[in-house]
Amino acid sequence: MADAFDGFRVGAGYAVVEPDRHRPGSFTLVVDGTPQSHVDLEDPTHLAFEYIRRIGHAIDLLPPGPVTALHLGAGALTLPRYVAVTRPGSRQQVIELERDLVDHVRDALPFPRGASIRVRYGDAREVMEKLPAGLRGTVDLAVVDVFSGARTPAHVTSVEFYRSVASFLSPTGMVAVNVADGAGLAFARGQAATLQSVLPSVAAVADTGMLKGRRFGNIVLLGSPGELPIADMPRRYSSDPLPSKVVHGAELRAFIAGAPIVTDTTAVGSPEPNRSVFGA
Repeated sequence: MADAFDGFRVGAGYAVVEPDRHRPGSFTLVVDGTPQSHVDLEDPTHLAFEYIRRIGHAIDLLPPGPVTALHLGAGALTLPRYVAVTRPGSRQQVIELERDLVDHVRDALPFPRGASIRVRYGDAREVMEKLPAGLRGTVDLAVVDVFSGARTPAHVTSVEFYRSVASFLSPTGMVAVNVADGAGLAFARGQAATLQSVLPSVAAVADTGMLKGRRFGNIVLLGSPGELPIADMPRRYSSDPLPSKVVHGAELRAFIAGAPIVTDTTAVGSPEPNRSVFGA
């Protein structure tokens, strides 16, 4: 049997779980040279990646207690682990295309004790449509973090897709979308416009340099059929060791700048990052 930390095939690519040289007990999942996830087995509340920290803050702003969560895209299941530890008793569904990826990650990086995490396998959009009908309208947290290599596939970027995600949210539920983009932010602006066409309360969170389109990076979009906790967000995000800005209302409309709503017909995948982004 191969060692849990040996490299392994993921679809047409190659993945490896690498120990973090700077933090004992922590590991990074790397797929085709792209760091996909970071997990601290000794402290699952430690979130290393900037965009994951931003989603973590949003999770912390949900009402206290267990949540019903739906995660589209697994990686090393960093956020399901975070929810399991910070909100004991939560029920979580994870949809991941690559069964071998999850099997290997679970061997190398076991789930926290007592975590209620069910993993379903297949295409995120197709499997989501087959979830139990009773789950619709009950999800407190939906996380959209779907990547094929370093790109988000086109079919999980459209208004039709976001409408389906929104149908699972409770009246006060929240969706967090990881959007990767580069100079000009055309893709991110289109995603913000599309999510805002589906949900009445939407915000974007990123560092100011990223919001100005100066480099490739991640913007987290947050949306809710109710009201996002906007008043509590700026202080929380600005006080993080990796500070970021919350953009909403008129400022978000200015950011969108008339970008068209993305449909199944017009959807394209996110841009391919330059390999130098990851130090490869």
